[in-house]
Order: sequence, then structure tokens, then C-alpha cells
Amino acid sequence: MPDSPILVLVAPQDIVNIASAVRIAKNFGIERMRLVKPEIFDAYRIEGIAHNTADLVERIEFFDSLEGALADVSFTAVLTGRERAAKRRALRPRAAAEELVARMATGPVAVVAGREDSGLTNDELDRCQLLVTISTSPTHPSLNLAQAVAIMAHELWVARGGDAIPLKPPRKEAAPATHEQLEALFGDWERALRSIEFFKTRQTESVMRSLREIVYRGDLDGREASLFRAMGIEVTRFMERTGRGPANGG
Repeated sequence: MPDSPILVLVAPQDIVNIASAVRIAKNFGIERMRLVKPEIFDAYRIEGIAHNTADLVERIEFFDSLEGALADVSFTAVLTGRERAAKRRALRPRAAAEELVARMATGPVAVVAGREDSGLTNDELDRCQLLVTISTSPTHPSLNLAQAVAIMAHELWVARGGDAIPLKPPRKEAAPATHEQLEALFGDWERALRSIEFFKTRQTESVMRSLREIVYRGDLDGREASLFRAMGIEVTRFMERTGRGPANGG
């Protein structure tokens, strides 16, 4: 996994948003965070909201200005929903993430997010090379700070190869259900359905053919087939124990 970008929050006002950004950073492998003049900061509360993030919280760096936070950064992208008259490069998160990852090969890069209520000033925006705008419904375009950070952080994770990590395999592998297992399953379920008089107003052959198709589409493994078969067996046994089966006049 390539080195991570630096996440910079400018003057965050809500500790929940800071904690959410910390949790998101941990989720998507962002190892460095910088805060520019946060209105509130309480490491204990942040760790209480964003569990198991103490190591990242301890590494958070604090700055008095965005200029200081970006002093050692070679390329910066800023999250903004504001349309600008000036001709500035603007990309969607996916394309921006790909560029940021490519630029990490030559130096540190940063992703900047602004204040919850007003975003960044024009002067602050001017210090960033790339604008990143997340597409939203025109009727409700505003995103919460943490939501915007999460979308960008995920795209960066994917661009850095995150999706190449294999999905966790099942705890226990099972071979596909055999023909013999499936036929036993169908037989037990036909008896179960008879026990509850399901075929009283339905054609047995048609119902069982539909059941077969449903099971075949499910592509059951041996363990699943055994479980499903056990359900049918228990229906029949329950009807027999309670004397409610057709043979008992129930």
C-alpha cells in the first residue's frame, strides 16, 4: 500500500466531525492528520467517539494557518462545493484520487476540508492546486464535513489498491451440494408440505418444480443443503408430534 496523503481540516467547529474524520482516516489508511485552528479539541472525547484511534489522535499536528499546514506539501487538493468564476482545475473525487496517488511518488500530498458552516475562504482556496467537487443532487448539494471526507478517503483507498485486498473467506469452506443431497432435500420438503396440506389447492408437480428451480438458483453448498433439509424434516416431525398432520386428521 503506497504512503497515505495528509488530511487537513481547517478550523473544524464540531468535535464529532473531528472524531468522525479520525475514524474515517483509520478506516481508509490515512496515517497523518493536521488541524488548523480547531475551535475545540479534546483527545479523550475524540477517542471515546472514534474507538481504537488513540495512535492517530496522538499524531495529529496543529497549525495556526493553512499556509503552515501545507508548507512541506508538494500538491494539494481541496474539497469544495463552491462554483468559482476563475478558471481552476476541478475534478470529481475518483479522478482526483488517482492524480493524488500518482503525485505521492514525488512528494507529500494533502487533502483539505474547510469549515462546516462556510468552507474555505478564497485566499485559502488559492493555496490549493486542485478543486474536488462531489456530485450531489442540485436540490440538496450540501454535504456534512465527515461525509465529504469519507467519500474522498474511500476513493483514495481504492486508488491506492485497497480493493485488491481479498474479501475474507467463509469461516468454513463447504463443497457444493451433491445430486444425492439435493434429491433428499426435495423429498423431505415434499413430505413437509404434504404434512401441512400445502398441496390441497395446488398441483404437487408444479410446486416441486418451482422449488427445485429456487434451490438450483441458490447454488447451495453441502452445509446449506443439510440445513435446509433439516428444516423440512422438522416441519414433518412437528406435525407428527402435535397430531396435526393429515394422517392424524389435523
